[in-house]
Amino acid sequence: MGTVAVTLNVMPDSPEADLEKIKSEISSLIKDAEIKGIEEKPVAFGLKRLEVLLMMPDSKGTSDIEEAISKIEGVASVEAGDITLL
Repeated sequence: MGTVAVTLNVMPDSPEADLEKIKSEISSLIKDAEIKGIEEKPVAFGLKRLEVLLMMPDSKGTSDIEEAISKIEGVASVEAGDITLL
């Protein structure tokens, strides 16, 4: 069993979404993985997405984490980006 680095792209529902609140909720929500960083990345027209870098066992999938994050108020979508075996 190995470890993977996973990047989740979290898109807020508007440019006015409270990204700090979303970051805080993501940090308190994720228990099965280690958060290595959360960065704001510009998308367009003032909209920014959050890029969440996680380290987790390769035996776990990201679907549970993606579903939980998508339920946070202000989040429009969540999708896994890069997944790299370490």
